Amino acid sequence: MHSADGRDNEGATVGADREPDYPSHLPEAGHVEPAPRRVRGRLQGVEIFDTTSAVYVWEQRFYPQYYVPMIDVNGRALVPTGLAETDGQGTAELYELKARGATRPRAAKHYTSSDLPAIADTVRFDWDAIDEWLEEDERIFVHPRSPYVRVDAVRSRRHIRIRLKGVLLADSQAPVMLYETGLPTRYYVERTALCFANLLPTSTVTECPYKGATSEYWSAVVNGGTHPDIAWSYGFPNYQLSAIAGLVAFYNERVDIELDGVDLARPKRR
Repeated sequence: MHSADGRDNEGATVGADREPDYPSHLPEAGHVEPAPRRVRGRLQGVEIFDTTSAVYVWEQRFYPQYYVPMIDVNGRALVPTGLAETDGQGTAELYELKARGATRPRAAKHYTSSDLPAIADTVRFDWDAIDEWLEEDERIFVHPRSPYVRVDAVRSRRHIRIRLKGVLLADSQAPVMLYETGLPTRYYVERTALCFANLLPTSTVTECPYKGATSEYWSAVVNGGTHPDIAWSYGFPNYQLSAIAGLVAFYNERVDIELDGVDLARPKRR
């Protein structure tokens, strides 16, 4: 599963000559920062690591990964492969993970040397090789939450209409605006504002490190054509974003939005 309404599955680039109208991510690839929180990872219920000394490493600019000090890793779960590789972070020995019969090949890299002192003697785990990632006592999804990303859910009385190929999908005068660094503004509307005659439920589930796991997705059926997974809802978002609970948002990149009588250009993806 990938990031909901976000980084791994956002829609088409529209208006290539126009700059995005939303804030960019701050760090560049190669940026490193301390992570002042407890971070844990579990596989088959076995604790693979438990640390308060992880570091954030931006392997690319959009979000960081956790690198965990080797001293805080459960050595019984690491099986050497005898292989090593060099990448942009340094030179690393490769390990597989084993826990209660589960095996994750080449799922961990132990950096034995690096030009970045904070990375030396840390372990980088493939995200999907760990069943459960925890920050303090909260489960996190997809990737670590970036300290440079802010997500605000703001109630509004602006009038929003959402159409696709001229067909009305939603009409609301009480949206919640979701402002998330690096993404276009998302407009969450109440279900009574939706034209459900043109929306077909799907089984899709996606996850977001900031909002949690989606509870519902819909495809739009318009003029005989189906536009898959164009809208979603979080029934139980992370409590910081409880204002969007049960509301529905659409991919701006794939629909036409009118806000207070003004047609919005479809956003350009960064």
